Amino acid sequence: MAEPRIAVIGWGSLIWDLDNLTPHVTGAWGIGSGPALPLEFTRISPKRKMALTVVIDRAHGADCPTSHITSTRREIEAAVADLAARERVPAHRIGWVDTQRDDGFGPDPVTLAEVGLWCRDNGMSGAVWTELPANFTEVTRQPFGFDNALSYLKTLDEASLVEAKRYIEEAPRTTVTPLRSALSQDPWWLSLAYD
Repeated sequence: MAEPRIAVIGWGSLIWDLDNLTPHVTGAWGIGSGPALPLEFTRISPKRKMALTVVIDRAHGADCPTSHITSTRREIEAAVADLAARERVPAHRIGWVDTQRDDGFGPDPVTLAEVGLWCRDNGMSGAVWTELPANFTEVTRQPFGFDNALSYLKTLDEASLVEAKRYIEEAPRTTVTPLRSALSQDPWWLSLAYD
């Protein structure tokens, strides 16, 4: 049996901020080389000063190529624990696929199938990724859409707005979601600085 190779799949801040995951991965990010998944900025993140962050969202997302980096771990459980520690979430918020055991975990069977197929096509024995839910509607009590998202962004204080701008602008160029595309044409959004 071949040596296990486990991918860590990312599409947001993980790309530019590995944080405590750094010692547990090897090589560089393959930007846009991961499985295509439906992504959108539909999560309001307390960890990111209430900025909008990007998550898997089959209701509002557009298929975007994700990115991947290789875990140094050989067991899927260890790779799950590493990513959970970096994301500061419980292990049940980490999706995973293990093609050697033909097993996986996550809230969406379509995502599990897509990631499993990608693993097989790319010589990976498994993969882990973050499974935080969209929560825009729950937090704002408004349906997600461009107008409501823009209105929400305009309610943020300066520090939160800077974080929101930075997060959306620094997401990989392959993360072309409906909201990000609309914001790229919005004069107010374009006028914001984010150093």
